[in-house]
Amino acid sequence: MTAPAVILLHPDDNVLVCCRQVTAGEYVAYEGGVVQVRADVALGHKIARGPLLAGDQIRKYGMSIGTATEAIAGGDWVHLHNMKSNYIEAHTRASAAGQQS
Repeated sequence: MTAPAVILLHPDDNVLVCCRQVTAGEYVAYEGGVVQVRADVALGHKIARGPLLAGDQIRKYGMSIGTATEAIAGGDWVHLHNMKSNYIEAHTRASAAGQQS
């Protein structure tokens, strides 16, 4: 049995996590559907399960992890180039020390 290319961590998630490198044009199946990958995406990175609009919350593990900064098509790579993390500022040394980051 072949390991899946992507995994849906929670039914409410709008991203899938790559279990291996995926390639643009590849169709990947997950529990509940299939999506065509629109870019090469590395192991551990996210792809959009379906279309997202700028301002939509990015959900992983059933929780919001960030906000889409632009429209994202289903199958697109989701990362800091098209989303703003909910965590980065809160986890910098400067903010931990009470300074401006």
